[in-house]
Amino acid sequence: MAELAVELSGVSKRFGDFIAVDHLDLVLPRGGILGFLGPNGAGKTTTLRLLLGLYQPDEGQVRVLGGAVGAMRPRIGYLPEERGLYRRARADDAIAYIATLKGLSWGEAKKRARALLERFGLGDFARVRVEGLSKGMAQKVQLLAAVAHDPDFVILDEPFAGLDPVNQSDLQSFLQELAREGKTILFSTHTMEHAERLCDRLVILVKGKKRFEGTLEEAQKLLPRRAQIGSEADLSFLQAIAGVTQVLPPGEGNKRWLVTLQEGIDGRALLKACFEHGVVPDYFDVSPPGLHDVFVAVVEKAS
Repeated sequence: MAELAVELSGVSKRFGDFIAVDHLDLVLPRGGILGFLGPNGAGKTTTLRLLLGLYQPDEGQVRVLGGAVGAMRPRIGYLPEERGLYRRARADDAIAYIATLKGLSWGEAKKRARALLERFGLGDFARVRVEGLSKGMAQKVQLLAAVAHDPDFVILDEPFAGLDPVNQSDLQSFLQELAREGKTILFSTHTMEHAERLCDRLVILVKGKKRFEGTLEEAQKLLPRRAQIGSEADLSFLQAIAGVTQVLPPGEGNKRWLVTLQEGIDGRALLKACFEHGVVPDYFDVSPPGLHDVFVAVVEKAS
């Protein structure tokens, strides 16, 4: 088995004068979950279509699971952002049909469809037409159709859209289980919380170029650590503490001061200084920057 699930080397794709993907290099080891992030128009969908063989690169090379995309297509599962189930098909038939397109016999495809529906609590709806399912149920059926043929590489475009929190949790557990089984999952999302919880690695694409690739921890290091301190007192004295680079007063409608810290400062000196000045904060938090803040900073820098 190939050690790499994805190899993009100097890949570019143009549409007339517009460069959708610009000399993109990406190597994705087998196993694990990659979050594919970027603003609208960043080139994410074009890249996914290159990985599916729907587009051919104008420059560079695309390899999936160690081979050409066309040869590996039966081993790829895909959940598009634009859902497309046959509305009058019954749930198990809808899943089985997609699986047969990937090479499974009808009998085996139907067996897997029923097993997956049971696993996701939809066994009683196996013979219900798609048009009779709730939006969340139909979303789950579409996801199951993407993985019923047991692919080695799964591409998911906004997989959590339309799911309630309980079903989101079920899907998260399912994707983590697939990763433990050695499957490779690439999912595109605009919801940073899902990427934070799920992904082993992250890629941020802006204007067709890769602007960041790494772990969540590496992404968080792109921004300084900040402390939020709730107090009606004047905390300007914190500026004198070694390792503090900025102290911002509360904005309109809140009582929290924002203190920017150099790397390695854990915040205990801030609390000590507050107590020494007779200030007892009603809120104190020193957390790494969230992925949302990192994403915004990366996009703004590249714009």
